[in-house]
Amino acid sequence: MGNGNNGSKGGNLLSRVAYSFGNVGQSAFYNALSTYFIVYVTSSLFSGVDKSVATKLIGIITGLVVVIRIAEIFIDPLLGNIIDNTNTKWGRFKPWQLIGGTVSAILLVLVYTGLFGLVNVNTTLFIVLFIITFIVLDVFYSLRDISYWGMIPALSSDSHERSTYTALGSFGGSIGYNGLTIVVIPIVTYFSWVFTGKYVESQSGWTCFAIIVAILGILTVCSVAFGTKESTTTLRAKAEDNGGPLQAFKALAQNDQLLWVALSYLLYAIANVATTGVLMYLFKYILDNTAAYSIVGVIPVITGLVMAPLYPILNKRIPRRYLYLGGMVLMIVGYLLFAVGSSNLAMVIVGLVFFYLPQTFIQMTAILSLTDSIEYGQLKNGKRNEAVTLSVRPMLDKIAGACSNGIVGFIAVAAGMIGDATAADMTAANIGMFKVCAFYVPLGIIVLSLLVFLFKVKITEKMHDEIVEELEAKLASGEISE
Repeated sequence: MGNGNNGSKGGNLLSRVAYSFGNVGQSAFYNALSTYFIVYVTSSLFSGVDKSVATKLIGIITGLVVVIRIAEIFIDPLLGNIIDNTNTKWGRFKPWQLIGGTVSAILLVLVYTGLFGLVNVNTTLFIVLFIITFIVLDVFYSLRDISYWGMIPALSSDSHERSTYTALGSFGGSIGYNGLTIVVIPIVTYFSWVFTGKYVESQSGWTCFAIIVAILGILTVCSVAFGTKESTTTLRAKAEDNGGPLQAFKALAQNDQLLWVALSYLLYAIANVATTGVLMYLFKYILDNTAAYSIVGVIPVITGLVMAPLYPILNKRIPRRYLYLGGMVLMIVGYLLFAVGSSNLAMVIVGLVFFYLPQTFIQMTAILSLTDSIEYGQLKNGKRNEAVTLSVRPMLDKIAGACSNGIVGFIAVAAGMIGDATAADMTAANIGMFKVCAFYVPLGIIVLSLLVFLFKVKITEKMHDEIVEELEAKLASGEISE
């Protein structure tokens, strides 16, 4: 079984580096869209509006974001189908990297300006145009995300090489996502000072933040588009016609292993973003130490730098499922530390280490399991749906992101954590509600995720190798044909 790469070792190295860098900008973009956009909405977007009206508008915007992002999950497999049926001299995925990345970057800046200040002129028109803009933004971001992860089976058919690309993508993603967490407050407050003379969170500060994220996003899509090379293996060469939208949904519905992995990952992702989405509030309103919030970005950057390169090495000796399940146990320990020590900075830091340490392993195992289910589905259904199958992961992240938006908005309003509120204004009831939403409920969801993976996910590295061999034999004999 070949590695699916036709270039030299130097070419492979360039491809790996280019691919890894691509997710730096993509993950930073996702963090800006799923976490900090709602922080921006609750803190600065309606700063020029009456507080009672602002509270109502915050509720409308956060509710709309949740509805829009959940509604769009039905679009992702269709976008994957479009990508799967794309054939250009540049490949199947690269054009969508450029198109999706560039358009979504421009629209991100637009929503972070309050649609160029329209929010302060006509709130009704703002809401209408915001819905349209956010939907288009989400669609083009999805095209970028689906084409990025969909490239892995196109870059190699070898399970270990896929593991390497997934590790590198996750490595870059960890730097982008968590690096943004480190710099978001310094960037917003610095540019707010430049334009207003005050070290606060202002509209101008958030707009500059979005411009920086957008520029990074465009640079990194160019890295993937011009630095990687898609392979031409037997498995891919005989899978040019991938069917229409109905076949895309049918392929997903008939792939039982894909669905079980997806359910486990979805539960994990919801729990993860439900907690990370409100950690800024933990530091601001409970610990009363906003300056220490950067540690929330520093810890996962360090753990990501350590754990991502370790994954392919450990995976040679330890089956993926044990890396996944072990990671879940560590996260449970982290949640327990959060629950008992939320008002103690040292306990919170230790909890963050346990919370973030296994996440690279969990995410990479889920991505690889989804990737390997492509050949499982091809053997079972006779269709090779690369982008459609891997559209499931961003679709799940989108659901989780929607939940995060809803949770952050709900807590901000219900616990009085909006506008100029401070830690001194927080009551025991406010803090209790925060702990239930941020720690106790996600803990229960993580346990459920662990149980689903333990009892329902069957695809292993050995099983995948056997599937590929059987698939290649059936393609060669004509038993499966496109």
